[in-house]
Amino acid sequence: MTLDIMKYDPVGDKKNSDFFNEYRIKIYERRVSSGIDDLLGKIRALAVQVDTGDGLPYLAELYTMTPYRLRASYVSDTHKIYILESQPEFPRFIVLEPLDPEYEDDIRRMNMLYPLAMKKPNARYIGEIFHTQDMEQTRTTLESHNIRFHYPDETENKFYANDHLWFTYPSDFTCNRVGYTNHDLDDYDSLQLGERFELTAEQQAELDAHDQKVTDLGVKHLLTGVDHMATRILAGEREDAILEFLTMSNYYFWGAYNIADMNSSTNVNRNHRVEDDKQSPAKVFTANNTPSFINSFENLPMPTENFVRNFGRRMHHIAYEVLDGDHSGDVKNVDFVVGELAKLKIPFLAHVVGECADSPDLKQIFSKHSKFSILITEYVERCQHFKGFFTKQNVAALTKAAGSDERFEHGHVFD
Repeated sequence: MTLDIMKYDPVGDKKNSDFFNEYRIKIYERRVSSGIDDLLGKIRALAVQVDTGDGLPYLAELYTMTPYRLRASYVSDTHKIYILESQPEFPRFIVLEPLDPEYEDDIRRMNMLYPLAMKKPNARYIGEIFHTQDMEQTRTTLESHNIRFHYPDETENKFYANDHLWFTYPSDFTCNRVGYTNHDLDDYDSLQLGERFELTAEQQAELDAHDQKVTDLGVKHLLTGVDHMATRILAGEREDAILEFLTMSNYYFWGAYNIADMNSSTNVNRNHRVEDDKQSPAKVFTANNTPSFINSFENLPMPTENFVRNFGRRMHHIAYEVLDGDHSGDVKNVDFVVGELAKLKIPFLAHVVGECADSPDLKQIFSKHSKFSILITEYVERCQHFKGFFTKQNVAALTKAAGSDERFEHGHVFD
């Protein structure tokens, strides 16, 4: 898309501070003057870590619920690493699985702070990997902007710091990282992630069986690519989280909307250099409008902040776009997909929300949390060339459904 982000006026009814509006433009200007905007390209991969023993079950889940399929597997000193692909122009999906169930790095240390995260101590969304023309210049420039990077002698997991991939430290606001590479992610061996290995015939047959199931059901060809990733954060850190991500990327702040029914806001950032968001998915940050201790005066719903209190600041869901169309009669493709996946015992949080009648609209639904990654899978269908990013009604319904499934009961506080 052609867009002058310096002159772009963000959409939405969520008011931002003068501080945010001032530094948003300053960050854009500095990205240009420092060369970061010219260095960075699209998001080339998303990375997730799961617990030891959950690697293959998680791959089976991805085969069933997403368009991703395994292309290469490696083993390092500490991890099995699986690389999956959907369409060639869309980001890859990288799954890390520690070799030792007692493996510990900053992911485990973060997860152990939260009551519902500690059940899967090594499971967490890691971050996105951007293509850059020059890794050294990218790191040097961003370090001058006070962005911290992992170095090989300072991290337990060399995936975060090697000759071909460099990751930032987990954000203080989101606990996500951002990675950078100048290597061709289609040449997986060039990343030198470890020793390449093949699944056993039995393991590959199991994945192939999942692939065949969704193919036979007519679901596989309807799942396209990642539409967006949504991170939940604390109320007071919304603006800082957005500005930090804008500093580390070539994205722009598209806009933010209040979701009054759920006492929260949805804040969207997009890559203005792609025509299709699936080529470099949107980054969404969701936050309460009031922190929990203040909300105790108002007693408003706060599923977003409760999620953070229970699981920590982290990625909440990854959304996949379903090909728009009618599967048969008046059954939209997303309704068909959900109905067929339900036959495979895939649990969903509620019914599909949104109406696709005579005018452009969205239909969306959340799955339950993955048993392996803790991530929710969202399906979204943009009907009749819907141009917006979401509708308030849909977001409110999805947030409410997720909140009901993310409660932690303890003492006399039930959230």
